[in-house]
Amino acid sequence: MKSFQVADFNAPLREVEQPTPQPLGTQVLIRVKAAGVCHSDLHIWEGGYDLGHGRKPLSLKDRGVSLPRTMGHETVGEIAAFGPDVKASDKGDLKVGDVALVYPWLGCGKCETCLAGDENMCLKPASLGVYCDGGYADHMTVPHPKYLLDLKGLDPVTAAPYACSGVTTYSALKKVESAFSTPIVIFGAGGLGLMALSLLKAMGGKGAIVVDIDARKREAAEKAGALATVDGKAPDALEQLAGKAGGPIRAVIDLVGNAATTQLGFDCLSKGGKLVIVGLFGGGAPWALPLIPIKAITIQGSYVGNLRETQELLDLVRAKKIAPIPVTPMPLAKANEALVELQKGRLVGRAVLTP
Repeated sequence: MKSFQVADFNAPLREVEQPTPQPLGTQVLIRVKAAGVCHSDLHIWEGGYDLGHGRKPLSLKDRGVSLPRTMGHETVGEIAAFGPDVKASDKGDLKVGDVALVYPWLGCGKCETCLAGDENMCLKPASLGVYCDGGYADHMTVPHPKYLLDLKGLDPVTAAPYACSGVTTYSALKKVESAFSTPIVIFGAGGLGLMALSLLKAMGGKGAIVVDIDARKREAAEKAGALATVDGKAPDALEQLAGKAGGPIRAVIDLVGNAATTQLGFDCLSKGGKLVIVGLFGGGAPWALPLIPIKAITIQGSYVGNLRETQELLDLVRAKKIAPIPVTPMPLAKANEALVELQKGRLVGRAVLTP
């Protein structure tokens, strides 16, 4: 098999050829058909997170991520073989040759959190493409068939982002469903932002005002159905948000996560509003602490989503016939180029590697 691995932080990915693994125990071997290139991959590639306020950056090593590592947590593959310990009841309706989305946000599988179905919140994470090797390869092993969700005819290339940008935005939107009767504000019109717009409509929301500093991405958001867009760098951005909302703003989803976006998101909220932070761009919290109780603001983090939510998402996509976000297919051999294009902000939507 061929894979592209992070061998050193901030260095080009290394092309590696090694024997194709045989599935052991309850593992499933898949032939990768599509692997999304996510902003989270940039943080792994770059080696850390900016915590702001002069703090020491949080390194991937501090989080337990070891090198070399094959990234890729938005993966679709064709089932090639089941391990010897996979029972018929484990497979469900899955069989060799089926094409499935890989749920990557795994935990230890044994703790109370995992057993409750929230493996993405496990304190001993084993996420595929982060702590274990992922989809920047032509083959990949998945620990158990339960982490394979049958696409049932959905296109592998456009469906791959549902494993991260899809379930991440779906889970974040569920946290602000009580505000769906009024416009919400979304920061970031990249892959996650465009995904959020399509899901918000399918979930019955009134719509969203999208904030982005890139004119091309604001245009993409408008084409994707945004009620309005605002340049986050505009000196009157706060006034624009208030005017375009036409009333109280009760919910903000920040898919960027830097000091500027969280400050503007906090400031535009009405009393009792909720700010959900998803993005990991980095920096320190900018809010004036007395305003949190004065405005009765809820600030909540949202980290990807669980397996149940991922299945709910795929069901919603099929039921509502949700159009996919724009994707740019690229050969697996261009994994480095895809990361650089993403890092420089040149991509609209998602780059998807196709072995």
